[in-house]
Amino acid sequence: MSEYSWPDDGPLVGARAQAAWAATCRALPLGTQITGEVIGHQPFGVFLRIDAVPDALGLAEIISMPREAALPQLGERVGGEVLGHADHNCQVRIRLDGSEEGM
Repeated sequence: MSEYSWPDDGPLVGARAQAAWAATCRALPLGTQITGEVIGHQPFGVFLRIDAVPDALGLAEIISMPREAALPQLGERVGGEVLGHADHNCQVRIRLDGSEEGM
């Protein structure tokens, strides 16, 4: 079994994110604090379902995390800040700031 994962409804996640992209960018401007759930775990980071905008697809990349930080696990609740918007793949770039319980 691989340590990497993607949600069972993976193809639908991307389609929903693309359909909601304009509304996502308006709802989540740069600097917005978010909370969400880790829905995918990849070698380069984790994908998030963002609570306030459930059709948005968040990505927290390893390069935006402190060196000593560990990637959160699948299903873990996290918080963070919107760093940017990737128009080419309709992803919200997130910098994690710790688990939701620690906020």
